[in-house]
Amino acid sequence: MPFLRFNGFTEEDLTPLIPRITRDFAITAEVDEDRVKVELHLTKRLTDSPRSLEILMFQRGQDKHDRIAAVLHEILESGGYEDTHIFYVILSPQLYYKNGKSLCGYVIR
Repeated sequence: MPFLRFNGFTEEDLTPLIPRITRDFAITAEVDEDRVKVELHLTKRLTDSPRSLEILMFQRGQDKHDRIAAVLHEILESGGYEDTHIFYVILSPQLYYKNGKSLCGYVIR
């Protein structure tokens, strides 16, 4: 946890960028790099929709969310994907379960 979910990319698009994405995300979000989960979602587009990066994580301050998005945008732009939409899905520790138990009460980093 957190999860970075890419849509509208190919595996070949992302493979060279993943080491930098995970490293820079971890540094900026202040999480251990091995906790960053990267997924490629292969979806069938039924209408014209942009490439996107969906970030699922626990709430941070707005300035941290802004910095994370800026860092990821710069990496994607350097790879030729400047038109990628980046957005967050904020998770709640009370509604996130690990081994059947809510993370409420755990310190979240």
